[in-house]
Amino acid sequence: MPMEPPPDLASLSLTDIARLLAEKRLPPVENWNPAHCGDSDMRIARDGTWFHQGSPIGREAMVRLFSTILRRESDGSYVLVTPVEKLSIEVEDAPFVAVELKTEGEGRTRSLAFRLNTGDLVAAGPDNALILRETPDGPHPYLHVRAGLDALIARSVYYELMNLALDESADPIGLWSNGAFFALDGSA
Repeated sequence: MPMEPPPDLASLSLTDIARLLAEKRLPPVENWNPAHCGDSDMRIARDGTWFHQGSPIGREAMVRLFSTILRRESDGSYVLVTPVEKLSIEVEDAPFVAVELKTEGEGRTRSLAFRLNTGDLVAAGPDNALILRETPDGPHPYLHVRAGLDALIARSVYYELMNLALDESADPIGLWSNGAFFALDGSA
């Protein structure tokens, strides 16, 4: 059964996005605990490109499928897991990249939604926090996706967020989304 193409974020309202998120069902990877079977020989680069045996995976549907069985282990490593096997996968930074932003409302009534490089949609809020994380090359913005999996927010998307925050003149600089406030200047 082929995977459906990801929806176009620009054509969706945040109500549509909330409905799609409520309908989405991911495999229960947190319940699967097979013995570790080895290495997948796969890597997710910092820019979100998936590689197998050193070559980029060109089929977007294949990347989307693999992303649904990705899990972060308690030791911080990443695995691709099914009911019968568990294979390690290297992740250079975050397994996803937030590549597009949709916003509705302003101030405390604002809602933010992001499209990931895999086509998935994530609405920022209490369960999906926006955070700045200090890295060796400076602070980087991330969005919590699910169960220990984050998305690096693409630079252009972060600039959009900062412009919105600066226009609202909040102190500290940040934005509300779905009832939660997220500082974007590293103060929280």
